Amino acid sequence: MSGIVPGADAEVSDAIDPSSFVKTLSPSDVVTRIRPGDILHWPPFIFPIDIISPTHTVGKGRTNLTLIASDIMQTDTSGTPYASFTFRQVPSGGPGVSVHFDPAAYGATATANYVVSFLVSTSGPVSLTVGGYAGPGSVTGAGVKTVNGNVSVVVGLQNVPPGQQTYASIQQTSPGPSWSWFNTWIEHPPLVFEP
Repeated sequence: MSGIVPGADAEVSDAIDPSSFVKTLSPSDVVTRIRPGDILHWPPFIFPIDIISPTHTVGKGRTNLTLIASDIMQTDTSGTPYASFTFRQVPSGGPGVSVHFDPAAYGATATANYVVSFLVSTSGPVSLTVGGYAGPGSVTGAGVKTVNGNVSVVVGLQNVPPGQQTYASIQQTSPGPSWSWFNTWIEHPPLVFEP
């Protein structure tokens, strides 16, 4: 073995710019409408709740990362840490990323909406099955999505009770090119103020 790692497993030497990733849901798909009088503390929701990544795999409470059949997880790169994937059949279907989120551990005390965004980069069109669980709430953005290039795969978790364990996931379930996952952002949805 030469020590040279080909293809998707080669080190990603450039840092990524999350703002340049195309989103699979628009902000209007996950927006929260609010009246200014409903805000008790200012400023609301301007920072991510947490960012799960290859170097930060466990958050507060039961918030954590599961990688399914990754080829490599590279944390000591000079660029952005990542996990790379090549399709192969495994008992759960195929390679993927799942993030569990525990709202109460971050101080949630009321039913709320959340946006979970997986930043991925593909070397061609890849079909990902997008899923999630919001307990008695609902999930938006689920289903099969074909992504290509730098994409932020967005899952909306709506009307989640504060003590509800949730998750969002992406999984490749059919053959296709290799892909990389960089991180997953857990955020409140954008706010739209109404009179």
